[in-house]
Amino acid sequence: MQLRYGFRLYPNGPQRSALARAFGCVRVAFNDALRVREDARTAGLPFVTSAELSKRLTAAKRTPERAWLAEVSSVILQQSLRDLATAYRNFFDGLNGRRPKTGPPRFKSKRDTRQAIRFTANAGWKITPGGKLRLPKVGDVPVKWSRTLPSTPSTVTVIKDSAGRYFASFVVETGPEEVLTPVTPEVGIDLGLGHFAVLSDGTKIDSPRFLRRAEKQLKKAQRSLSRKDQGSNNRNKARIKVARAHARVTDARREFHHQLSTKLIRENQAIAVEDLAVRGLARTRLAKSVHDAGWSQFVTMLEYKASRYGRTFMRIGRFEPTSQICSACGIKDGPKPLHVRTWTCNECGTVLDRDINAAVNVAKTAGLAVTACGARVRPGPVPAQREETGTHPEPHPTTV
Repeated sequence: MQLRYGFRLYPNGPQRSALARAFGCVRVAFNDALRVREDARTAGLPFVTSAELSKRLTAAKRTPERAWLAEVSSVILQQSLRDLATAYRNFFDGLNGRRPKTGPPRFKSKRDTRQAIRFTANAGWKITPGGKLRLPKVGDVPVKWSRTLPSTPSTVTVIKDSAGRYFASFVVETGPEEVLTPVTPEVGIDLGLGHFAVLSDGTKIDSPRFLRRAEKQLKKAQRSLSRKDQGSNNRNKARIKVARAHARVTDARREFHHQLSTKLIRENQAIAVEDLAVRGLARTRLAKSVHDAGWSQFVTMLEYKASRYGRTFMRIGRFEPTSQICSACGIKDGPKPLHVRTWTCNECGTVLDRDINAAVNVAKTAGLAVTACGARVRPGPVPAQREETGTHPEPHPTTV
């Protein structure tokens, strides 16, 4: 499978200028191609092919108005045309029902806080013996290597985020040599807000609430930004401070998801989760807490890591009544409000923890071999059957 490895870049002043020039040229090439297709659609002409757009881009470099496009690598300009073709393909597939609906391609702006360019293998980029990333017409950019790449990368994408940081994203191929040794445990996971995850074995993982903990600093930085004049340098500096504060929250949340998902994948052979309606929950009064938890990112990590390391990953339907079924006897006991965290089964009398019971039911619905012992808080009193109520000693003969 293909994976992306991201590393922090630290370009100097001239290299930042060269990257800014490359970002601008890629943006112009993308917008010019999009304009050609939009004009053809408005005029009722046939759809302009990617080959025709490539020819027009080559011809534009020879004109005085677009001669500066030759100052950057031609590979990144061609990749921008491929990105446009991908955007159109996704848009048409969404209309045909082959994928979730997306909007049509839009024009890029120089005020977009995120910029990216992509170099393929024929661009001539390489990693120098000194550990720097050599980019054509940019130079040798220092890289903060946090780990080694498992194989030779095929492409590299240079990204500038809204906080002004630069990253290099490498695409590498991984083989079956990363498959882990099979283990016995299988686990179901119930995701929530009070606890980030509750496992079917009774383990509860607290929610870090990164956004809630950083709200005071974010509010202070945002208030400072609102006082700055529009278009001033001080406002741009304040905007970067706000972006960096949000980036710290995002990085901390992603690191937590990576560590937890890797731990679960290594310790369990099979993992089952519930397919949550995150988009619907994000429109409720719990929207901030739902976004702060980041369930979708965590489940996506579990899915691709299970495929990478040879584990089994399963999703169950979001309409499964996991919180209404007793994991001990299987009786459906009806819906319960959110403030009810423990409940007693009316059939078997077991006192159940709501979250652990739901995690056990998630695992059982997925067909995993788990027991319901973790869901029980304490054994409740079991009502005696009618024929067992009271004592009925056998009559003994009396002697006079």
